[in-house]
Amino acid sequence: MKDQQGSNRISSGVIAAVSAAVVAVGGGVAWFTSQSSNTPTPSNPSGRIAQPAQPSTRQPANEQTPNVYWLRSNDKNIALVPQPVKVASIRPNQPLESAFQSLLAGPTEGTDSTTIPKGTKLLGLKTENDEVHVNLSEDFTSGGGSTSMMGRVGQVVYTATSLNPKAKVYIDVNGKPLDVLGGEGVELQQPLTRESFQKNYPL
Repeated sequence: MKDQQGSNRISSGVIAAVSAAVVAVGGGVAWFTSQSSNTPTPSNPSGRIAQPAQPSTRQPANEQTPNVYWLRSNDKNIALVPQPVKVASIRPNQPLESAFQSLLAGPTEGTDSTTIPKGTKLLGLKTENDEVHVNLSEDFTSGGGSTSMMGRVGQVVYTATSLNPKAKVYIDVNGKPLDVLGGEGVELQQPLTRESFQKNYPL
């Protein structure tokens, strides 16, 4: 009987010891795991935060220099004289639009003149491939004889082709192709080019 009780005590003691060991090992594993998860990340010695490079949304302006063409009397003839206009452009049509705004406003100094009627407005301008489409208000067709008509057509054609001298020019008035200009009926064979203007409409 005593031996049986002794063996029971030994067995209980062994079980208690083993249980304590298991608890200790389990606690150690849990502590190690928690320490590993809390391991601090390496610090940034410079203290700077690296940001990804952002693409620039602002496009650099391309400076172009179209010409506005005025009329100047030379002896018995009238010459088309260029005046450069510097334009910092972002939109494709902006240089020519600015040139036409200056053209329709008229000359501000010097002896150069224009036969484009005051009040003429630019209703639209589009460049496509080697073509320039200019849409003007109806004021463009008012007043003046054949020389005045040919002069204003020349001003439009040369100003429209100042960035591309080989371009073909289409002139519209209120959105409709201009076939006959003025009371004297100056016929326009469109598209117009510098070459065709010099050949068919000498000043």
